Amino acid sequence: MPATVPDHGCLAIADRRRDATLPLVLVASAALIDADGRVMLQQRPADKSWPGWWEFPGGKIHQGETPEATVVRELREELGIDISESCLAPFTFTSYAYEDFHLLMMLYLCRVWRGTPRPAEGQSLKWLRPLDLARQDKLLPADTPLVAMLRDFL
Repeated sequence: MPATVPDHGCLAIADRRRDATLPLVLVASAALIDADGRVMLQQRPADKSWPGWWEFPGGKIHQGETPEATVVRELREELGIDISESCLAPFTFTSYAYEDFHLLMMLYLCRVWRGTPRPAEGQSLKWLRPLDLARQDKLLPADTPLVAMLRDFL
């Protein structure tokens, strides 16, 4: 006789499968952590999708590019800071189906960089304590599951 496994909500999640025909978009992002243990979020510019929503900085992985190289490139372009790949610690990932694509995002932790983060694309920046991340309004849906991981780790 098969053992009974308690349902902890996993079966309900499995039943909400998304359309497998959605294109897969690979993204690499970073949780920049300052000396006070705060994490930086950036607000999406008005000319991009989901304008005004908050996210971890990063971007799409280009063909032939490693996730680490993506983070280094994106943070230089978006925030004007220099990061060495060796300062990136792989942390976790999230998988989320938006309306027209499925996002797989890797999140790295970074505590060391050169320069002061400054918005290069007109976006706003803010530093939040890990417990305050969960109270952030308009955090992108794909970024939301990462908050609990950061809160528990930091």
